[in-house]
Amino acid sequence: MSGFLQQLPALIGVLVGALGSYLATTRGDQARFRREQAARWDERRLAAYTDFARALKKSVTLTYRIASHLGNDPHPHPLSPEEAAPHVAEASDARDPAGEALLMLGAPDVVAMAREWVVTVMDMEQFLRDRTQSPETWSALLERQRTARERYYAAVRRDLALPPGHSGNWQLPPPQSP
Repeated sequence: MSGFLQQLPALIGVLVGALGSYLATTRGDQARFRREQAARWDERRLAAYTDFARALKKSVTLTYRIASHLGNDPHPHPLSPEEAAPHVAEASDARDPAGEALLMLGAPDVVAMAREWVVTVMDMEQFLRDRTQSPETWSALLERQRTARERYYAAVRRDLALPPGHSGNWQLPPPQSP
């Protein structure tokens, strides 16, 4: 029995070491799992944010082209409302699933900024459905849309902890007369 008592401190040391190793490994695995899971969700949110922006941008581009046909925008590729109708419907249909994914995965402030942007685009579409001819009003709508888009992207960057990006407001040279 005295041999056992002499080896007891070593046995306790082995047990404490094994328990410590197990706990350290378990905590490390849990931390790695949480990091990987957070990265997966960040990737999914980024995809939802990108899909929404891409779908909405299709609508915006179509509004530029229709506005050009109506004399409100200098876009070089005008498109009549009649020719654009199926494309507008398709772009609008694509916005819905992208918006649902955004609602499901997006941070509340990103969703709020997305709503602001989409409402502005819907105002642009209504302006064109009314066949309004007012370059000044159209210019104000464009500025609202650009601001809303910039705010959406800023909210996305904050949510994903990305560095600030470009506003996307590129100054183009004035159109030249022939």
